[in-house]
Amino acid sequence: MLTQAEKGIAFRAPHQKMGAFIIPNPWDIGTARLLGYLGFESLATTSAGYAFSVGQRDNTIGRDEMMAHVAAIVSATELPVSADLENGFGDTPETVAHTIRLAAAAGLVGGSIEDATNRPADPIYGHELAVERIRAAAEAARTLPFPFTLTGRAENYLVGCPDLKDTIKRLQAYQEAGADVLYAPGLTSKDDIAALVSSVDRPVNVVMGLQGAQLSLAELSDIGVKRISVGSALSRAALGAFLRAGREMREHGTFDFANEAVSYQEISAMFTP
Repeated sequence: MLTQAEKGIAFRAPHQKMGAFIIPNPWDIGTARLLGYLGFESLATTSAGYAFSVGQRDNTIGRDEMMAHVAAIVSATELPVSADLENGFGDTPETVAHTIRLAAAAGLVGGSIEDATNRPADPIYGHELAVERIRAAAEAARTLPFPFTLTGRAENYLVGCPDLKDTIKRLQAYQEAGADVLYAPGLTSKDDIAALVSSVDRPVNVVMGLQGAQLSLAELSDIGVKRISVGSALSRAALGAFLRAGREMREHGTFDFANEAVSYQEISAMFTP
């Protein structure tokens, strides 16, 4: 069994190698174990995927519940786990720093902090406060007795503000504030992603699985992306299959969906200790 320090080092390693790697996003214990069974080397949680699994919208889970959830994911796998820590569960830099300390106590070796406020009228933190929040997170991470990989997220594109110039400016500032990885979810254009990668000197994470064109691992690696996550896409794919099956039963009274289901024996074998 790896120690947290060993997991922290193992998680850092692919960020420093040539080429990109995929870090998939489980939303519960079962999916974390299945992704490990498939051979992935690290995992990242998804706040939206977890919220959907308990019948809630994204950004409605409190910090205590989220920490219990990520601790359950950590306990379910030997893989290093990074977490979607939303906006740090509060506005102030002090709150964000405390969230990082709680994340470490839950067994995580990485986490992301967003610059989204979750307030529709004022969706993004002002530049100075956003930078101070990342700086506080980075300072808290540096006090830990193991390498904790901090991801700074610029949320412009997810809140309807597709401003590449401001997004790059923010991520450059988050880099200087101490973020280890940079991330602008919602950025899907190959040219825009390449422009971001060339503007910073930290590993860049991109998310695939949003609606629209999908770039491959090879394509993203070629333009210098280091890490590829899928956010809530795996959970939404599973829910899509569930809803199609439910609609088939309700509207047609048929059960053809079962032909696409994984067999009882196969799943049971994957969960065998």
